[in-house]
Amino acid sequence: MGFQIYDSQLRASSALLASVELLSNRERLIPNYKCGIHYHPVAVIVAPDSYVCVTVAPILALYKIPQLIYGSASVLNNKVQGAFIHQMFPDETHQYMGILYLLQYFNWTWIGVLYCDNENGERFVQNMLPILSKSGICFDYIQCFHKPDFLSEIENQMKEAIQRYQIAMDSSASVLVIHSDSHILPILRMMVEFLIGEDVPVKTKGKIWIFTTQMDFTEFNFQRFWDFSLLHGIISFAVHSNEVQGFQGFLQTRNPTTEKEGGFLRSFWENAFSCSFSHSPVYGKKTCTGEEKLESLPSSVLEMSMTSHSYSIYNAVFAVVYALQSIYSSQSKKRAIVKGENHEISNQLPLQFHHFLRYVSFNNSAGEWISFDQNGALIAGFDIINWLAFPNNSFMRVKVGTVDPIAPADNALTISKDDIMWPSSYNQVCPLSLCNDNCPSGFSKRKKEGEPFCCYDCIPCPEDMISNETDMDACFECPEGQYPNNGQHGCIPKYIVFLSYDEPLGVTLAILSLSFALLTALVLGIFIKYQDTAIVKANNRCLSYVLLTSLMLLFSGALLLMGQPHNLACFFRQCVLGFIFTVALSCVLAKAITVVLAFNATKPGSKMRKWMRKPLVNSIVFSCSYIQAIICVISLVTFPSFPDFDIHSMAKEIVLYCSEGPFFLHYSGYGMVGALAVLGFIVAFFARKLPDVFNEAKCITFSMLAFCSVWTSFIPIYMSTKGKYLVAVQVSFIVASSATLLICLFSPKIYIILLKPELNKKQSLWRTRT
Repeated sequence: MGFQIYDSQLRASSALLASVELLSNRERLIPNYKCGIHYHPVAVIVAPDSYVCVTVAPILALYKIPQLIYGSASVLNNKVQGAFIHQMFPDETHQYMGILYLLQYFNWTWIGVLYCDNENGERFVQNMLPILSKSGICFDYIQCFHKPDFLSEIENQMKEAIQRYQIAMDSSASVLVIHSDSHILPILRMMVEFLIGEDVPVKTKGKIWIFTTQMDFTEFNFQRFWDFSLLHGIISFAVHSNEVQGFQGFLQTRNPTTEKEGGFLRSFWENAFSCSFSHSPVYGKKTCTGEEKLESLPSSVLEMSMTSHSYSIYNAVFAVVYALQSIYSSQSKKRAIVKGENHEISNQLPLQFHHFLRYVSFNNSAGEWISFDQNGALIAGFDIINWLAFPNNSFMRVKVGTVDPIAPADNALTISKDDIMWPSSYNQVCPLSLCNDNCPSGFSKRKKEGEPFCCYDCIPCPEDMISNETDMDACFECPEGQYPNNGQHGCIPKYIVFLSYDEPLGVTLAILSLSFALLTALVLGIFIKYQDTAIVKANNRCLSYVLLTSLMLLFSGALLLMGQPHNLACFFRQCVLGFIFTVALSCVLAKAITVVLAFNATKPGSKMRKWMRKPLVNSIVFSCSYIQAIICVISLVTFPSFPDFDIHSMAKEIVLYCSEGPFFLHYSGYGMVGALAVLGFIVAFFARKLPDVFNEAKCITFSMLAFCSVWTSFIPIYMSTKGKYLVAVQVSFIVASSATLLICLFSPKIYIILLKPELNKKQSLWRTRT
């Protein structure tokens, strides 16, 4: 196949002129005048530059000439013109997703975007940026590069481009995604050289540039010996390519001195080797011999391996060949013979060529299957390329990954992180590109007002919550039965606790309870020994025996609250202590009433003498105890207490305790105890001034006052205490309240019995009364 090459010279006018020349007689350029044209183009391979596509498409569409674009095609409003475009490029959405996968893989959430002011750039901004935003990528800036016009106003346009470039370089974002045509790279290099010449600090080595597939390496001839460090560490996307066997050998055998390979190759040879084939000497240039070695050229002048764009052109040529072959095969038996001459296939191509080209598929010489989808886009993936720059003004492209559009999203990106060479300023450490540092585990994010959602503050999790990943939006609670560790980034199982006899607090309370129980037993023994004395007989010694026995049971029963709860212990806890308290306080109340009745009954004509009998005292104790017993039975029958777990009240512990049943039943028993204490205090208070050596009213009044004070202080302490210490508080107050009754009521009597026996006589009682 023959071919013609036209240079657009980075100008739409040159691209338009080239399209007209392609369809006209070389000697006589007259649009739409085809007489004398010997070569009819069957297809045109168009560069991916946006201005070329938009300019060439309307002209070539008039002649129904297919255009194979080895880049993402521009959007054409005219559907007729767009129908003749065939893309040697995959669906551009796959490239968008590949960029997203790459950013997510390295956790680059804070980026900048540079794009060219053309149709491709606008489409990139409209389609790509929403995808990134929805996936958690933020933009520090989005800058548009205007393509400089090299014929007019270049100085103003370059200043504007430099201003945007400096914004990008001064940004806190380490990653720049650049979408443009292939001409942007020489312009970027030109701006860097200009800034260096103006002594302006240039920050290029601290940025990771990500090029889209549309971009490729090009340079102006005067840039040949410029610094290449700008390219080091660049990551670019490229349409998947493969090494074509024999390609380098083919290049090495090219000879520009032969007539067959003259023209374009000769012009390239002169520019590449800075020589001339002219017989007349050219100033500053040596004479070309044709024996120069292409492999000796730096990669900036010629890359000996087939690049992605070259591979796309290679496949485009073969697509045309296979389409022509299909047409030729289908028409070989149907050729019309007109005046003994065959019609040229090319004269019939516009009617059939598009159909065959759209559905062509073949294996190329690299062993890869080439085909197109229903939209005419190439079915292929993308390669991820890492650019390496060397001090000898050469560079190399290294394939470090791929994007497979057919694979699931989790496996679409394949990349070798260790093979990537980062810019030298990163010391081969994977760079970060974040608006702020990641929030570590144990912290959560809080958005900064007026800034993008990628910018946030890190706040510690509350005490009872954790975050076990970086950059969590909110902390969360541990599962039941677990609590946060010290760093609040994990959960630890809670351990079961109860007030044990083995710990110091339990031992102390147990010794205290047993000591008072023994002391009470000692007092009871003294009372039994001196039961016939006046002070023991006074105020009903049977009540004293019952009261002392109740106090002794209270001191001993406090031990039921300690130790590991079990069914039997919970059963006794629920009612026994409340019942014993009721018996003890009813005895105190009966003693107070006995004192009042005793002194009032001694008055002449008093009608209270008939109440001074034992049945009255017994009925008081029995009736109070009976009411408390009914409450206990109801509680046991309806809501029996059982061992239970409290996993919420303590942060790090599961408290083993006995369930208390409904609030009303549980506190009605304690209400009975409180009512008896208050009533006993009131009765004793009014009898406190009655004259008698053995008057217990003062002792009862003081003991009830102390008892009520203990229980009044007990309530707020009990309500504010949690865990096993709640049991310790209960034991302490049982012991304390019982001890007040024991000490206040019986210590004066023991003092008289043991130390003042002369007062323990009936005569002393009568003397005092008279």
